[in-house]
Amino acid sequence: MRVSHIVSVDFDDPNLVSAAGLVPVMGLAERSGLHDLVAGHVRVPGSAGANGRAKVTALVAGMVAGADSIADMDLLRHGGMGRLFTGLRAPTTLGTHLRAYTFGHVRQLDAVASRFLVNLAAEVPGLLAGADQVAYLDVDDTIRETHGYFKQGAGYGYNHIKGLNAQVAVLSTPLVAPVIAATRLRRGPAASAHGARRLITDSLATAHRAGVTGTVTVRADSGYYNHEVVAAARAGGARFSLTARMDKAVVAAISRIPEDAWVPITYPDAIFDEEQQRWISDAEVAEVTYTAFTSRKKAEHVTARLIVRRVKRLNPASAPAGQNELFTVWRHHAVFTDSPLPMLDAEATHRDHAIVEQIIADLKAGPLAHMPSGVFNANAAWTVIAAMAFNFTRAAGTLASRLHARTRTTTIRTQLVNVAARVVNHARTWRLHLPANWPWQQAWENLFTVVHPARPVPA
Repeated sequence: MRVSHIVSVDFDDPNLVSAAGLVPVMGLAERSGLHDLVAGHVRVPGSAGANGRAKVTALVAGMVAGADSIADMDLLRHGGMGRLFTGLRAPTTLGTHLRAYTFGHVRQLDAVASRFLVNLAAEVPGLLAGADQVAYLDVDDTIRETHGYFKQGAGYGYNHIKGLNAQVAVLSTPLVAPVIAATRLRRGPAASAHGARRLITDSLATAHRAGVTGTVTVRADSGYYNHEVVAAARAGGARFSLTARMDKAVVAAISRIPEDAWVPITYPDAIFDEEQQRWISDAEVAEVTYTAFTSRKKAEHVTARLIVRRVKRLNPASAPAGQNELFTVWRHHAVFTDSPLPMLDAEATHRDHAIVEQIIADLKAGPLAHMPSGVFNANAAWTVIAAMAFNFTRAAGTLASRLHARTRTTTIRTQLVNVAARVVNHARTWRLHLPANWPWQQAWENLFTVVHPARPVPA
């Protein structure tokens, strides 16, 4: 493709907008009660907190349109946006509002995010399709890299990268793409499981209020293998599936598995082994009853299934020192779970926990590309708003089409939100003229029709 003519440029049209998809999307926000939730729960004092409803919803809208920093919020104030929306705010005003947050205000925003997800599930029934049968709550954390010396709370985390630690709880079913049930921003050096009990408790409560009535399983990696996580899952009426750390007790339990108990399996799709840096297409699986957390008092011991997958080592010298011949030949992955599923199904279901990594990547490709402020609580509030924008975008995609219901939020943003349009006045109403032959016109119209149903023509 080549430019066919000499082109000149003028930025002088006051009636163009570059994100016409915000019209149905923000209409969905209003129908889901976002404005009223912010007004009813977030109470930031002083002039910085004045009209917080307009400021928080502007931040959500900016993130949905692709803003990943406070300065990027200026994309809401161009062309004909003032004709389509009220309550537009300058980036400096939004930044001042975020910096006025304390820890308590961030928790107020958490309450808004939880209720907003519940309302979205009610407005968009397909958002949690299948949750009356089975659902999964996947918990993980990530380091959001920061630079400079003035970021409050920044430090070196488990991956030796300096930054802030964002903890995410993702709710999903086998039929639909995930939504974010809760988030927490912690200091960079925070341990993975720090605060996980409260996060899981809040997430399960949100899931039940959103209409999740089926069996819920909490899945997490070995960083969350502790009694607090199991207790939180059981207290919330959920099952658990955790990657077990290969400590002495787990190694001893694996050693007691008889050789004839191992069942060979072949994966339809190869899985990647991080430690050996190779793709694996076959393995062997066995299980044994195991009692965990025996260093705690007896009432807190947990007896469940230890499902073990083993693959052959390419380099036997890579085995940990002091391991016997069994662990020299094989590399083992253990899952501690109370799942009632058959062994192979339970092991395969646990591997689907990797879905949370896709959500984290999606966030880092969007609002969490940066931590925009030097103030920790401002960044914590930004993280919560990013989760709301994610769920909001996911709900819009679900209303648009079956294809968009499962695509990444980046794709939804490109195809449905960031669509150029001309704003004209027609019969005392504003009318949008969008590009002809837009490939995703039908999906865009589906979303618009649900949120803005056609008004009946008077006789």
